[in-house]
Amino acid sequence: MSVRLSVEGDDPVDGLEELSDWLGRESELQGLITPVSAGPAPGELGALADALVAAVGSGGALSVLAASLKAFLVLPRRSDLRIVLSGPDGRRVEVDAKRVGDVEALIHEALGWVE
Repeated sequence: MSVRLSVEGDDPVDGLEELSDWLGRESELQGLITPVSAGPAPGELGALADALVAAVGSGGALSVLAASLKAFLVLPRRSDLRIVLSGPDGRRVEVDAKRVGDVEALIHEALGWVE
């Protein structure tokens, strides 16, 4: 299963870069996170990544992703941040850094996987 992660907020480009760096430090997620872009607009030579795709199964890697996102969201930061996760079946969940609750359970439920 793949999960698409995008960042919304005051500075989504920096937020996505910060999230990519954070997830890249998780040994269980190394090689499973790929930056993606919608492609360059007409007249552009290239496009910056606008999302990350995490190739995770319904087991350990998904749990690591959920726990890592929870830890990432509670980090102090200067600007508001929201992570949007989209599952392969079109399910979508938004997690706001200001209202971090049980992020792990929310992500598992939204993506259709419950322990």
